[in-house]
Amino acid sequence: MNRKLLHKDLIGGTLLIIVGIAVLTHSVAYHIGTLVQMGPGFFPFFLGLILALVGCGIAVQGYLSVHAEAVSEKPAANKALRPEWKAWILIGLGMVAFVVLTKYLGLVAGTFAVVFISALGDRGNNLKSAGLLALAMVTIAVVVFWWALQIQLPLFKWGAV
Repeated sequence: MNRKLLHKDLIGGTLLIIVGIAVLTHSVAYHIGTLVQMGPGFFPFFLGLILALVGCGIAVQGYLSVHAEAVSEKPAANKALRPEWKAWILIGLGMVAFVVLTKYLGLVAGTFAVVFISALGDRGNNLKSAGLLALAMVTIAVVVFWWALQIQLPLFKWGAV
């Protein structure tokens, strides 16, 4: 198979399969248990299984699309896979901002920062759409993590205490 024909979905699906199998193999070292009495290995086992199955679906879809491009009379322009540096950098910065801002300013500031900064990594987002997405995710995070699950993370705080 020509290297130029490798599709992003095929590569991504294969990586998901590898990570899923790695999680699955490490989780069997723990007691899995049953649905009624779940052991510490239950969640990672099924998470790895689901991850591997989703990876299989994505890889098969990528393989079929590569095959369809190869068979078609007029193949689409084969673009080399280039890393999206802006997205990589902004997503990494978003995670760092979440850790720092959540520690010093609380859940609301940390959640807003990670979503806003990471959303700017997508070419289709502008400041307005990233801000609206961040506000929606802050609302969801407050309802789910602070109110429903009652995670001991303050909504607002000032300083490291």
